[in-house]
Amino acid sequence: MSILDTSFLRGKLEQHVPMARYTSWRVGGPAKYLYKPKDREDLLAFLKILPKEESLFWLGLGSNVLVRDCGLLSTVITTVGTLNNIKRLNDTEVWVESGVTCSKLAKFCVREGLCGAEFLAGIPGTIGGALAMNAGAFGYEIWELVISVETVTIGGIIHQRSPQDYKISYRTVYKPVQEWFLAVKLKFILGNSGKQRISTLLKQRNQTQPIHYPSAGSVFRNPINRKAGQLIELSQLKGTSMGDAQISEKHGNFIINRGGATAAHIEHLIQFVVNVVSQQQGITLAPEVHIIGSSM
Repeated sequence: MSILDTSFLRGKLEQHVPMARYTSWRVGGPAKYLYKPKDREDLLAFLKILPKEESLFWLGLGSNVLVRDCGLLSTVITTVGTLNNIKRLNDTEVWVESGVTCSKLAKFCVREGLCGAEFLAGIPGTIGGALAMNAGAFGYEIWELVISVETVTIGGIIHQRSPQDYKISYRTVYKPVQEWFLAVKLKFILGNSGKQRISTLLKQRNQTQPIHYPSAGSVFRNPINRKAGQLIELSQLKGTSMGDAQISEKHGNFIINRGGATAAHIEHLIQFVVNVVSQQQGITLAPEVHIIGSSM
């Protein structure tokens, strides 16, 4: 990418930024460019000056991604703190920008007397990331709530889309190429039970997940009618380490960084788990996390 004039931009553009600063695993090599827009208008201005062929990667809290140690030959746009607005449209509908964290939306709904967002409270990501992967927990998924979405392309062209424009399944969303989520309109129900429900779900999460170490949430998708964590435990893999990357003793579907792990350690451990579970349980686990970047 060659950006001739950035003087009119109000955000922060950096080169060769270590992605370990921006990912929840705290690993990852440098991105070619990283842009943190000042606001929505600044983001659109940045998108308008990008070459159409530019490789873009949009990043929220970096909680469902493993960036390899050699980094990214891409421009990264980080939305946290930028696309951060929420507003209630009517009795049951809420408009949310993609940089809003899932936990912030859950708390907003509680304050507004709305139910249906409680499961989002413990998801460590943004609404944009949740939409991109159909994030869910405790039997609920975000696309069950979607009325419509607002997307943008390189060039700053905005589109309004409905759920019918997407093919949505468990932890997978097939979307138009080179379009990214700006905002979403969600539908909830009226009620005041959300606060207690969130408290119960967060207590369950804290009891079963290794929240005190850097991780990326669940590493593997659950196979049909099975739990990935249980398969990993049956294969006696809990506690297995490569370097400072370790399969959590608390939850088999979490890999934690004990302080000095590299992306290579984590990726090798992921592949080791796939191989062992396949051999011992006859099931091939599919990673839920996105592994990106150069391997050389």
